[in-house]
Amino acid sequence: MRIRYTRYDGTLFQFQADLDLGSVYDFVLAHGEDALRALQALERHPQHSALLKQLLDQGLLEKARGRFRLTPRAASAMQRKALMEIFAHLKTGARDGHATLDRGGAGERLEGTAPFEFGDPVAEIDLSATLGNALRRAADGPRPPIRLRYADIERFESEGRASCSTVVLLDQSGSMARFGRFFHAKKCAMALIALIRQRFPYDTVDLVGFHSGAQQVPEERLPLLMPKPVTTYDPVIRLRVPVNRLDQAPPHFTNLHMGLMIARRLLARRSGDNRMIFIITDGQPTAHVQGDAVHLLYPPDRRSHVATLTEAYHVARGGVRICTFALTDDYWDMDWLGFVDELGRLTRGVTFHCASGELGACVMESYLSGRRRKAYLA
Repeated sequence: MRIRYTRYDGTLFQFQADLDLGSVYDFVLAHGEDALRALQALERHPQHSALLKQLLDQGLLEKARGRFRLTPRAASAMQRKALMEIFAHLKTGARDGHATLDRGGAGERLEGTAPFEFGDPVAEIDLSATLGNALRRAADGPRPPIRLRYADIERFESEGRASCSTVVLLDQSGSMARFGRFFHAKKCAMALIALIRQRFPYDTVDLVGFHSGAQQVPEERLPLLMPKPVTTYDPVIRLRVPVNRLDQAPPHFTNLHMGLMIARRLLARRSGDNRMIFIITDGQPTAHVQGDAVHLLYPPDRRSHVATLTEAYHVARGGVRICTFALTDDYWDMDWLGFVDELGRLTRGVTFHCASGELGACVMESYLSGRRRKAYLA
């Protein structure tokens, strides 16, 4: 079965009488700015006025110039809700840290001890092993009093920890509106932000949305982010658009090439010990940058593939780990997964083929193990 795009008929949202706070969050995630306009219309419905008053009193919504808008508190609450929902479905025993193969002083304790060195945290001193060393040395001498020496001090062995800088590339092409893909992708990105804020304060995460163009997305704008509408239905499209005039071009193409370019610039400014890019997409590139113009090509063209793979190769050579999550809800057309597999082989990255409902668990488990060093066989 193939998908046929048509224009939206303007049908208004139908609200349930039992609308609650949690369903409002999901409603905003699913519909973005349209949801805020629909909520504003609820002021005229007495059965929902109490809910709107609760949202306003709790500082989750605010009214400016007669229009509702989300507050930073609402964005944080939605992030926490998304995190709890995703972690409820993670496998038991998933790690909550970024372990490395190096021994260090900030991770979970391992078996054994090591000599204390200048700069090691004092909290990691193993008192039992330290006193044992001093007692054994005192037993060989003429006097029994225990006198500690620097050489007696030992510390616990522990896993090393490392900071991580991550860029999430969110596909905003027109096809992401199908099967709730963008809803799940957005919720996953919000959960990742909440996880980093709570457990890894030294980590950074940046968001980049890519469509016919690409741009960094401020964290507070993420809940309202939506896929781009399909505006042209021609079976063959070959357009060359200057970069500074992309706002006048059809917005619904897939310019992963530009997204990777922005991600590389963002990571160059970050200081994490490890750097990762998460790509969440449902199709192969249909656009690329060449000089000062963007080429929009449909059906997909090999030129866009080559430009995107070349940029990904340069990113990976800079020590960035690329994880690609291919959303495979459309079982009728799986040919595009060949591009994803080629991307993984070229960059020695990780690729996942998953339904949009499984995306959250895949991303979280990949992130939580993302600081492990990987060996590749030739």
